[in-house]
Amino acid sequence: MRDRRRAEFPSLARWIHLLSHSLGPMPRGARESLNRYLRRWEDYGSDNAWRAEWWDLSTKVGDHLALLLGAAPGSVQVQPNASVAQSTVASCFDFSSGRRKILTAALEFPTTEYVWREQERAGARVEVVSSKDGMTIPTDRLLESIDEETALVVVSHASYRTSFLIDPQPIAERAHSVGSLLLLDVYQSAGVLPLRVADWGVDFAVGGTIKWLCGGPACGYLYVRPDLLPTLEPRLTGWIAHESPFDFAPGRIRYDRGVRRFAQGTPSIPALYSCLPGLEILLDVGLAAVAEESRRRTQWIVETALERGWDLKSPAEANRRGGSVMIGAAEPESLERQLADRGVLVDWRPGVLRISPHFFNTDEEIAKALEVVSELFA
Repeated sequence: MRDRRRAEFPSLARWIHLLSHSLGPMPRGARESLNRYLRRWEDYGSDNAWRAEWWDLSTKVGDHLALLLGAAPGSVQVQPNASVAQSTVASCFDFSSGRRKILTAALEFPTTEYVWREQERAGARVEVVSSKDGMTIPTDRLLESIDEETALVVVSHASYRTSFLIDPQPIAERAHSVGSLLLLDVYQSAGVLPLRVADWGVDFAVGGTIKWLCGGPACGYLYVRPDLLPTLEPRLTGWIAHESPFDFAPGRIRYDRGVRRFAQGTPSIPALYSCLPGLEILLDVGLAAVAEESRRRTQWIVETALERGWDLKSPAEANRRGGSVMIGAAEPESLERQLADRGVLVDWRPGVLRISPHFFNTDEEIAKALEVVSELFA
């Protein structure tokens, strides 16, 4: 890969950054983008900031995200975070009668079960497909569990715990065959793998900008399959979701006809400014090139782990793995600190180190990081 855009990320001069599954490095352009926001705010009186730029910024960011998700323009609504995005989807369902089953799987990020378990107070019934090996989810068991009682299937494209990568298309097809819908959590795959949520038949997709998208802890997002929009009325709502928000009309909301019906209140304008530079870099580099580098580097890490007898906690096969590799460790928090002391940024979860190369890394960095890990494991 010729252009790694390393000059765009100042912190790469100090660290080997293998942390994109948790926090991507700050692009140099984020500072200037936020300064632009401050100038707009300061000059509000001479050029109305809302009219000049702020009002359209959510749509601009949403359409950038749509390109990265393999979705149509106008199908992604920026959200405060992925938890609110899932909760907004949940608020569209009536669990008091008819379909009540929410099907999810083990290895999900805790938000998923937290959000959907709380829907049981409204009549939902959550069913979790277990993992026999603690690493993967058996797709056949997941498909068998989707039945006529299922309202929604909620699964991650790539697991935050093991990097196990699931194929969404057969899940969407099975769900649709019995009249249910699919919500795909793409937090751990958007920005490192090419996504095709529209082609896969995904109904909802959620994620955020903090990780592979190099956008900081700024925004969550929600993709909604366009033909579903007229049928969905979120109870978690606000004035921005109104068809004509500047009518300031009292009474019940008249939902916007597009994906803005999934908005809530006033958007966080500084967050939108801060995440734009990272999105633009990724779109310019191209996800095909990013994914090719990711697969090569993660395979290198996997093969090194197997050769050196490390406890691999991610699938060994490239087509079953996202952008991270998890290595089992008895004291991963201590190892993370020791790696940071030697200039290598990773992170940990109970029992594992998480290592995530991205397009801006060099082969020399990967080799050095693996040697440091090897020394600490010795």
